[in-house]
Amino acid sequence: MFVSYILAKVQAYFRYRETVRELSLLSDRELTDLGIARFQIDSIARQGATA
Repeated sequence: MFVSYILAKVQAYFRYRETVRELSLLSDRELTDLGIARFQIDSIARQGATA
């Protein structure tokens, strides 16, 4: 049970890092088209990782 909890946290962290990386590669124009401001990338990635 504890191992599965840790594994889930590690997987969520990797999803978070991947989302931040992908969104950071987009231009400001592309982010605006998605309705995202650059300062929102971190919070959006956190929400996506826990969903």
